[in-house]
Amino acid sequence: MIACEICVIGGGPAGLMAALHAASLGASVVIIDRNDYLGGQLIKQTHRFFGSKEQRASERGVNISRELSFAVEEEENIKVLTAATALGYYKDGVVTVEKDERFLKIKPQKIIVATGGAEKTLPFPNNDLPGVYGAGAVQTLVNVYGVKPGQRVLMVGAGNIGVIVSYQLLQAGVEVAGIVEAAPRIGAYWVHAAKVVRAGVPIYTRHTIKGAWGEKEVEGATTVELDDQWRPIPGTEKDFDVDVICLSVGLSPLTEILWQAGCAMKYVPELSGYVPLRNVDMETSVPGIYIAGDAGGIEEASAAMMEGALAGLSAARALGYSASDFNSRRANILRELENLRSGPVGEKIRKGLKKVTLIERQEFRVLPLSSNF
Repeated sequence: MIACEICVIGGGPAGLMAALHAASLGASVVIIDRNDYLGGQLIKQTHRFFGSKEQRASERGVNISRELSFAVEEEENIKVLTAATALGYYKDGVVTVEKDERFLKIKPQKIIVATGGAEKTLPFPNNDLPGVYGAGAVQTLVNVYGVKPGQRVLMVGAGNIGVIVSYQLLQAGVEVAGIVEAAPRIGAYWVHAAKVVRAGVPIYTRHTIKGAWGEKEVEGATTVELDDQWRPIPGTEKDFDVDVICLSVGLSPLTEILWQAGCAMKYVPELSGYVPLRNVDMETSVPGIYIAGDAGGIEEASAAMMEGALAGLSAARALGYSASDFNSRRANILRELENLRSGPVGEKIRKGLKKVTLIERQEFRVLPLSSNF
């Protein structure tokens, strides 16, 4: 049995920031991550971040990953377990882990769940042909391993990930035949979309993929225009000769551990799925279990890092640790989160968070655990 004060499940941007901020107050932390590296999705993000200095503006995700991972490795209060998969949470507070074909038990006093999100897929004829990828897989091939997924790509989805990956494919020498988006508007920040448009890539809004074709692998795709009721318009089909179809149709929060722990959960479309109720310090309805990052609702990595910092401070403070500048650090994090979620772009997130953020712990007591309401 491994005893520790705080166990952080997930070594991505939220988990790394949570561990560093908890350790900075003096708490002992164990990070577990199923990958054999730290950094999560940051390692494949070669674009520059927006925002303020605190939000890592102008820095590339891959560099942020290296910086945070190095800081974690250098922090004597943090123990890192990579290639370690969290298997379950038990009523006595034990987290079970598989590592190197060994079954480990961890008994933490506090837990921060920073498990991130999983890519959604899309049903269409022949979507199981080789050559149909998720955007995360394509980003890993191109940016981490330097491997082209194919020669000509149809991107499905014009959110931030879809247009960013499209641009990265162009930089890698892969032709992007087009981007189709079922919504009437491009979801990505215009600064990202403008790059691919200037490069000559057409973006078809109100369009979706109708099917893929090919014998043993993708040889092409057919798209179709949608009406204002999201129904295909007959006669508007277009064929694309492509060998890769890349799906960028959103992420879902990874919340299995939270369900096992009996956290009160709620389906919130604005946050992309079932997410736990939480207070302003990121603590869930189960005392001592905190969340951070995409596990609590899909947002940008900048917000995940800020939430991780807040959860780390909160968990350490609950154990009795503090610092003379604790209040100012906490206030600064809350201010950065508010700034990230301001304006029209953050309206959806603000609406979603209102549905799951409770002010007082007393409010949890009137809610059924593991509720689906």
